[in-house]
Amino acid sequence: MNSVKFTQMKDGTREEYHFLDRLESEFNQALPERILKALSDLQHSLSGYQLSRLEHSLQSAARAEAAGADEEMIVGALIHDIGDELAPYNHSQLAASVIRPYVRSEVTWVLHHHGLFQNYYYAHHFDGDRNERDRYKDHPAYQLCVDFCEKWDQASFDPAYPTPNLEHFAPMVRRIFSRKPFDPAVIGEEYSLT
Repeated sequence: MNSVKFTQMKDGTREEYHFLDRLESEFNQALPERILKALSDLQHSLSGYQLSRLEHSLQSAARAEAAGADEEMIVGALIHDIGDELAPYNHSQLAASVIRPYVRSEVTWVLHHHGLFQNYYYAHHFDGDRNERDRYKDHPAYQLCVDFCEKWDQASFDPAYPTPNLEHFAPMVRRIFSRKPFDPAVIGEEYSLT
């Protein structure tokens, strides 16, 4: 079989769905390489900063690594802005969705909310509420997200900071995104994202 015969999903057969499942599994094995390509493409993303979005992402991950963060959080820091091109107004949620099947819930929560928490640094310049993040003050990952933004994200626009290239982080990306998706032993208890 080279392709299914159905034109509506409801008409698919068991054989066709097993065929598609096999193809999807094969396709998904290349996910780490697609993530690395998407990161590499950030080299030509938003302008105006002293660093490209790729360099910012690499620097965020480098700061996380230097602080002794575990591999899940380092990769989270690396991909936190991966959605900037396709989801400029909800890039945080896109990044969280990409990593969610492969990491513990607090990493997903931090990525999901980092855009809102970053408002602390500039929302007042637009007459916005820089403390909007405080509505999550009682959440178990609140302080982790505050620290993520303070120590790694907002601080990573420095062209003088020694930052490794993408190949340095590639083995971590490959390990994280090659995990069994939604493994309860990895994800643990899921946090509500709202």
